[in-house]
Amino acid sequence: MISNSAFLLNFSAFILCEISTSFPTCFTLNGLEELIHSLVEKVRAGDARSVARAISLVENRADGWLQLLKALFPRTGHARTIGLTGAPGAGKSTLVDQLALHYRKLDRHVGIIAIDPTSPYSGGAILGDRIRMQRHFSDAGIYIRSMATRGSLGGLASATADVATVLDASGRDLILVETVGVGQDEVDIVRLADVTVVILVPGMGDDVQSIKAGIMEIADIFVINKSDYEGAERVEREILTLQSLSVRSDDWVPTIVKTVASSGQGIAELATEIQKFEDHMKSHDFLARRKAHNWQARLLEMLRDSLMTKVRAQFSDEKLNQYAAEIAAHKRDPYSLIEEIAKAL
Repeated sequence: MISNSAFLLNFSAFILCEISTSFPTCFTLNGLEELIHSLVEKVRAGDARSVARAISLVENRADGWLQLLKALFPRTGHARTIGLTGAPGAGKSTLVDQLALHYRKLDRHVGIIAIDPTSPYSGGAILGDRIRMQRHFSDAGIYIRSMATRGSLGGLASATADVATVLDASGRDLILVETVGVGQDEVDIVRLADVTVVILVPGMGDDVQSIKAGIMEIADIFVINKSDYEGAERVEREILTLQSLSVRSDDWVPTIVKTVASSGQGIAELATEIQKFEDHMKSHDFLARRKAHNWQARLLEMLRDSLMTKVRAQFSDEKLNQYAAEIAAHKRDPYSLIEEIAKAL
């Protein structure tokens, strides 16, 4: 362990480096290892500031992020991850807010990851979920992290799974992941969540919602939010019709819960259905199988990202621009070029 004076010195340097553009080159190897060790211990103790720094490290892929995750991973596996997805305007943030409040009344520790889209023009994100969930800021039992997609498709940011690992290691019982709300292609959440909740609302093209195969087939539980609006019964009928056309391998028939998230109506019932689904998955050993299946997809994704990083490092922007210009001018074909690069590697 490092001394208090050494830790304060390194900690001050860590803060300065974290907010500087030269963060990856701020530390010697030994200094970085000591800071990572200290950060791991504080994250495991649930310290909110250390959790925030760990997430920033992971999200920005700064030096030490991989060592941090390696050290934290053996301490994970206890939290249940609940994914909530649906179209924009379905009330996902309000539902997450109410669900977190319900679990806190049961003395459960909750982590919330809220994904917001990145502007294609400014590169920034509004991260409005922090505004909607202000009442939780003084509650140490709830940790809220907003993340920008940074161009990733599928409803999640590329580092979402790694951020969930940090929250799991920090002692959270439940991790609620709210996706962007981009539409029917938003299915990446199924590879991360133990339970996937699809939120629908009346009056948003109800008959179209229920035939969007991508997002509808991932649901473990359907929520009809704003169920006090006209058309809620119609949405329910369409979901039931869809369910009659498909059979799941885990023998589970997704349940339908009606909520009015703005008033908290139906939230307790939703929590009950989530528990029923978890009990069903555990009793038939489906949960372990689902996790293994999800890790297959994640491992391939991690391998792809790692190989892409290594491949990209071998090509300067100048060389890449040259290749692009040659292909655009039809001086060479892209297929042969990729074949050459792959063989060289």
